[in-house]
Amino acid sequence: MQPMTHARPLPTGLDVVRVFLGPDGGGGNLLGVFLDGSLVPSSERQAMATRLGYPETVYVDSVADGAASIAIFTPTRELAFAGHPTVGTSGLLRSRGFAVDRLIVPAGEVEVWQEGELAFIRARAGWGHEITAVRYDSPAEVDAMTGAPDGQASYYAWAWIDEAEGIMRSRYFAASVGIQEDEATGLAAVEMGHRIRRAFTIRQGVGSELYVRPGPDGTVEVGGRCASSF
Repeated sequence: MQPMTHARPLPTGLDVVRVFLGPDGGGGNLLGVFLDGSLVPSSERQAMATRLGYPETVYVDSVADGAASIAIFTPTRELAFAGHPTVGTSGLLRSRGFAVDRLIVPAGEVEVWQEGELAFIRARAGWGHEITAVRYDSPAEVDAMTGAPDGQASYYAWAWIDEAEGIMRSRYFAASVGIQEDEATGLAAVEMGHRIRRAFTIRQGVGSELYVRPGPDGTVEVGGRCASSF
């Protein structure tokens, strides 16, 4: 996947963030964020997300007492929770001087914090839409895919690059939420972290990296690098 470009000016109040960058600054999944959600009325949010075409667009509705209430939209639907929007929004809020430690989404409260250059979230499996995760024998098989198998609209293909070291290769095809292929998928990282219950690194898309580890009380922690794109 290649980063999208804009032929026309971005809407007023929109920030664009690249989430889950690789160590060399490559990769990263684009995220649109309206820090002042009131700029886009509720009745117009889906249409705006569709027009922008990012994998997700976030509207921040309030920030108070260390918590931000947000709404997350893909090009086709609103989500109860997603990983790359919560990681990216928390990183952006922090960079703008908002001291947030929680994001409020329909699925629940997502704890957020910073560790060096990495923005982290803590979440639970089952909060998001269903994902079919299939293990392949080698990263080369994953790389060779041209799309999801017939009939699969939310398909996460993965293989170990080095199981002993905990390095995974993955790709996610998400027609069910209006995304042909996702560059980096935090929700899938939460689900995989719940299954594997160990620390590991995911290399997804053209150059993204996600860092996954078990959290307390059955939760999963997912982190990555974020940077403003425009």
